[in-house]
Amino acid sequence: MDRTSATQSTKRVPMDSLRKTALAAGVLYLITFVSIPTLFLYSAVRGANYIIGPGPDTRVTIGGILEIIVALAGIGTAVALYPVIKRQNHGVALGFVASRTLEAATIFACVVTLLAVVTLRKSGVGAPGLVTAHALIGLHDWTFTIGQSLIPAVNAVLLGSLLYKSRLVPRILPVVGFIGAVLLVVSTVTMLFGVHNYNSAASGLLAIPIALWEFSLGVWLVAKGFRPSPITAGMSTRSTRG
Repeated sequence: MDRTSATQSTKRVPMDSLRKTALAAGVLYLITFVSIPTLFLYSAVRGANYIIGPGPDTRVTIGGILEIIVALAGIGTAVALYPVIKRQNHGVALGFVASRTLEAATIFACVVTLLAVVTLRKSGVGAPGLVTAHALIGLHDWTFTIGQSLIPAVNAVLLGSLLYKSRLVPRILPVVGFIGAVLLVVSTVTMLFGVHNYNSAASGLLAIPIALWEFSLGVWLVAKGFRPSPITAGMSTRSTRG
C-alpha cells in the first residue's frame, strides 16, 4: 500500500450533521444532572434559623450556579432537538421548546429566592427577618414543586410522543418517560393536598422514572445517536467533504 492509500484509509470519516445534533442534545441532557449535589448544598439554607446563624453561604452560591447551568442546558436540549423533531410534528416540537424554557425560568426563580435568603442573613436582619426567610423558602418549595415536578411531566409527554412516533430512539425510552410523567403528576397533586412535601422520600421515589428517562435518553443520544427514520431522510448530509 502506497503512502496516499494509507493516508486515505486512516482518515477519519466526517461526522454528519444529524449525528452532531444527537451528540449535542445527549451531552446537554447529561449536563442537566450536575444539580444533584444541591440536595446537600441547600440543606443549610433550608434550616429554620439559617439567617440568624453563621451560614454557610458559599454552598448556596455554588448550588445556584449549578442550577443555572442546568436551566441553560435544559433549554439547549430543546433547541438542539427542535430541527429534527419538528419534522414529526411542528406544533408539538414548538410546545416542547416552550415548556423546556418555562421549566428553566422556574429554576431561575428558585435560585433567586434562595440567594435572597442568603442576602437577608448577610444584611444582619436577625430574628425579625425569620418570617421573611421562611416565606422565601416556601416560595422556593412551591416554585420547585410546579417547575421541577409538573413541567417535566409535560416535557416527557411532548418529547416522548415525538420520539415514540418517529422511532428515532428505542420505544422503551419514551415509554419510561410516559410512566415517569404520570408519577410526577401524581406526586404534584399529592403535594398540593399536603400528603408529602417536595423533598420527602415519596417525592424522590416518584421522580426516579423521569430521571431515568432523561438520563437514558442522554446516554443513548451520545452513544448511538438517532435511529434511521423517515423524518430524517435527507438530513444526513456530510458536515465537511470527505
